[in-house]
Amino acid sequence: MKLGIDQLAKHDFATLRGQRVGLLSHRAAVSTHGRTTAALLHESVNLVALFGPEHGFLGHALAGESTVSFEHPDWHIPVHSLYGATRRPTSDMLEEIDCVVCDLQDLGVRCYTYLATLKNMMSACAEAGIRIIVLDRPIPLPNTVDGPIREPQLDSFVAPAAVPFVTGMTPAESARWMQRYLIPDSILDVVPMEVASRNEVRYDARPHFVCPSPGLRSPEAAMIYPATVFTEAIPSIDCGIGTDHAFTVFGAPWICGEAFCDILDPVAFPGIHFEPAPFISAKEYAGQTLQGVRIVVDDRNAFRPFATAMRLLDMIFRTYGLEQSWEQPSTRPEWFDKLFGAPALREALLAGEPYSTTPPSAYMAERDAILLY
Repeated sequence: MKLGIDQLAKHDFATLRGQRVGLLSHRAAVSTHGRTTAALLHESVNLVALFGPEHGFLGHALAGESTVSFEHPDWHIPVHSLYGATRRPTSDMLEEIDCVVCDLQDLGVRCYTYLATLKNMMSACAEAGIRIIVLDRPIPLPNTVDGPIREPQLDSFVAPAAVPFVTGMTPAESARWMQRYLIPDSILDVVPMEVASRNEVRYDARPHFVCPSPGLRSPEAAMIYPATVFTEAIPSIDCGIGTDHAFTVFGAPWICGEAFCDILDPVAFPGIHFEPAPFISAKEYAGQTLQGVRIVVDDRNAFRPFATAMRLLDMIFRTYGLEQSWEQPSTRPEWFDKLFGAPALREALLAGEPYSTTPPSAYMAERDAILLY
């Protein structure tokens, strides 16, 4: 596999010569040889400004934590925060820039905010007449599309486009989709990866793993994240955030992992299996040992994380009741709707009624039209 940044370097950054270059990126954007895209551009072209997404350009800020702009201590160029005073580049930030390179390690999950940041950068650059170049990277589940389309009234930073929850699109493919369907004035170029087939477009196929955000500490966590991120809205169910098992486990003092595993029908959860997994909570039940459950992916192409999340919640609600899970003061119904993009989904879950998690055929056709691999 050769990443987008590898391909750009292979051609000696020719497309950026003579340009004043801005870069939207972070420390997770590294080449096959482990060099950050920022360092490679600084050495090779006229890099005049940096932009950082959620978690910051340095990648240290926690989820939801605001970051500030600063001057790079060695390169003496501005590092603009796009997760602080503003989440969209201002005209002043773009004033001295001829083109913007974007290299973000995304997950192909609608609520993971790098998609929103890319959309905002594309929109701002389109208004300013600035060319944008998106360097491509793998995602955990390149062949998986799962979940309903976000409803228009729930447009937000965690639901910035009318796409399924798991999009099945790499960063460059997402940019191509947004140019075609949302931002037609975008002056977009993409630099694809060099891969043998789409099956190689996997997050864990790359040689260097760098956490794309502090909570995602392994390739497995990045793959399972869309199945357990619902715990952000239902904190009474702990998914191990703050531990090395974040997003790969779930538990609560009232869940018995071994007994719960026994009632989970494998047929209802293709591509994965469950194991009892005690872990020490670092969040809602800090310091307590929870007799939780670990999700293990056996077949990534069969795994449906959104459908898994909904079936798990249904099983939890039916087995342990709403009183201990949903009907807690910490529950955030509005955030649940924002994350998942359809209030009817929440209503169906709470009523114990079925709800389709199958992406519509119209989206699948749109996606097919912009795929690069």
